[in-house]
Amino acid sequence: MDTVQPVGDPLLLGQRLVAILETGLRTATYKLATLMALVEHCIENLPAREHDSLAVPIPELAHRVLDLYWRQVRPFDGRELRQSTQSRARILIAATTLRHASRGASSLDTARLRAPEAYRKVIDDVVLCLAQQPLHRLQKLPGSPTSDPFLYDDAFLHDQVSRRTLRSHGDAVVLNPGVAHALARLSGLLKPALEVMWVDDVRRMNKFLDEDVPDVAGHLFGRSRSGFAAVREPFKDAFGPHCFYCRTHLPANNPIDHVLPWSLVGIDGLANLVLACARCNGDKSGALPALNLIDRALDDDRAISLEQIATSLQWPTQRDRVAAAARGIYRGQPTGVPTWSGFRQRERLDISFPPAWLRP
Repeated sequence: MDTVQPVGDPLLLGQRLVAILETGLRTATYKLATLMALVEHCIENLPAREHDSLAVPIPELAHRVLDLYWRQVRPFDGRELRQSTQSRARILIAATTLRHASRGASSLDTARLRAPEAYRKVIDDVVLCLAQQPLHRLQKLPGSPTSDPFLYDDAFLHDQVSRRTLRSHGDAVVLNPGVAHALARLSGLLKPALEVMWVDDVRRMNKFLDEDVPDVAGHLFGRSRSGFAAVREPFKDAFGPHCFYCRTHLPANNPIDHVLPWSLVGIDGLANLVLACARCNGDKSGALPALNLIDRALDDDRAISLEQIATSLQWPTQRDRVAAAARGIYRGQPTGVPTWSGFRQRERLDISFPPAWLRP
């Protein structure tokens, strides 16, 4: 890997990726899921230096990919959505199997707590699927006999790669120098583009989804507000019935907000969830929050209460993951970018005196 030249312009890397994805007819949504998972991994594990390489454990990638499909395997208007033209869609079968084993857990992390042995078996199967399919095809133009390893060395990956071979390579792919920073910086452009491709593929693979069938994207990538109802009352008991942002008193069915927006990184852990009023929730939407809001969300005293709630609900806090994602997101932003600091309030980003969670 030392002979690989660092990535230059991140936009050129993004263009190469999109060219591969848009050339030819995809037979499954697995490439899109793998790339989306890679982007999120880079955000949460951003190397200290821009031109560093980054090892990506395939089991961690498998968890992220499985998490993307976790809600998608639910029936849509009473019907299962196809996401592969093959007769056996391994990753969707894995997600459905684990959902059953975990008694319909609302999230993958909850399923891991409820059914650890089933989770390990499913992840092992998804690891092999990723290695045998999307990971060694993600850098290859359709019809080309060889790949162009501009993201990572894939020479050891092929359709029949074994677990033994994967273990000999540390169960990981190593991103080339500069790729992690480039993917993290491109996240705001790549994620929406990948979602559009994903919806198009699902419509193509499911003939009943004509143009008159609404909100396919909402089913695939939307957030079910009812899924967060379980945290509302425990949060009010622990922190009081007040908006996290403006402190106004809350009604019975107030929103639950993601501090780091779902559009930037998909973290449903308790550390990324807060009580909000409808006014702040709507005004903030997918905006990047001000640094002091992340400070408050990661506060040590709040973390103690969240751990207690996590135990009673079997809902992980993911505090370390929130901190890592925030660090990757803010370090990739230009100085002076506007951030949301409250209802109709904005402040310019300045990380010249970074808080503890933002330091490398």
